[in-house]
Amino acid sequence: MPASLARLRDLVPARARVIIDNDFSGDPDGLLQLAHHLLSPSVDIRAVIGSHLRPGDPFDPSEVTADNAAREAQDVVTRLGLEGRVPVVAGSNAGLADRATPIRSAATDAIIAEAMRDDTDLPLYLAFGAGLTELASAWLLEPRIADRLTLVWIGGPEHRGLAVAPPGSTGPEYNLNIDLIAGQVVFGDSGIPIWQIPRDAYRQTLLSTAELITRIGSAGSLGEHLERAITRVSTMAGRHGILLGETYICGDSPLVLLTALQSAFEADPSSSDYVVRPTPSFDDEGGYIEAAGVRDMRVYTRLDVRLMFDDLFAKLDLFAATER
Repeated sequence: MPASLARLRDLVPARARVIIDNDFSGDPDGLLQLAHHLLSPSVDIRAVIGSHLRPGDPFDPSEVTADNAAREAQDVVTRLGLEGRVPVVAGSNAGLADRATPIRSAATDAIIAEAMRDDTDLPLYLAFGAGLTELASAWLLEPRIADRLTLVWIGGPEHRGLAVAPPGSTGPEYNLNIDLIAGQVVFGDSGIPIWQIPRDAYRQTLLSTAELITRIGSAGSLGEHLERAITRVSTMAGRHGILLGETYICGDSPLVLLTALQSAFEADPSSSDYVVRPTPSFDDEGGYIEAAGVRDMRVYTRLDVRLMFDDLFAKLDLFAATER
C-alpha cells in the first residue's frame, strides 16, 4: 500500500459504525457511494446490504433485485481488496405486505445484531439509499433498536415551506415508492431517529459528465468501472430518446458526507444545513401526514457538495496509486 493511502488510514481511526443499505442493481450512483464509504477510514463499515427495487423497475426488472444488488456490492468490495473483511448480505426481494408483518433476512439479523451490541460506544448510523424494508422489518422484530442507531436516509418528497417538487414529477418519490409501507413503519410507527435527505436536497448532488470522465474515470480500474456504470445510463436513455444532458445526480453520496465527513471537534455534519421538524408519517399516496407530539427529525436542505465530491476524487486517486 503506497504511503499516502496508508498515512490516511493511520491518521484517521474509525469513530462511527455504519451499515449501508442500497439498491445496487438499480441506479449506479449507489456504487459510487459504496466505494466512497469503503475508502473512508473514519467509519467502520459493519455490513453492506443489497436491497430490492420496485417490481418491474427498468434498471433491473427481475424478481431477485436484492440478490442482484448484493452481487453488485460484492464486486465493489472485491475490487477494493476487502473481500472477507466487509460482510455483504441480501435483503428481502419484496416489500412489506402490511405494517405489522416483518420479513426476516440475513439483512435484518445483521442490523439487529449490530444495534444490540454493548461492547462499543461508537455511534451506529444506518446509511440507506433506497427503500426502508430491512430497517422496518428489523424494528418490527426488535423494537429496542430504535434507541441504538440513527437512520440517514436518501428519500421522501419535498417538505411544505422548504421546497417544491421538480417539474414534471408525479406519484410518490422514487425511494419511498420502493416500499411505501416500510416508510410508514419507520417514520410513523417507530421511534427511530431520522436524518432525512429529501428529493430537493439529493438533487443538488450534480456531477458533470466531464468530471466523471476526468476525475473518476481516470482514477484507475475502480474509477473506470464506476464511471462506465454511470455513463452507460446516459447512453441507454439516449437510445430511448431521453436526453440526460451533461450532469448526473449522485444522490446517494450524501450518505458519506453526513457520516464519514463530519467536523473534527463536536462531531457533526457541520458544513451542511438542516432544519428540525416533527417527524411525519406518509399517506398511501406518498405525501406527508403531519402530527403533533411526535419526535423531531433532521431534514437536510443544503449539502456541502464541494467537500463530498473533492473527497471522493482524492480517495479514488489514492486508491488508484495502489495499482501502479
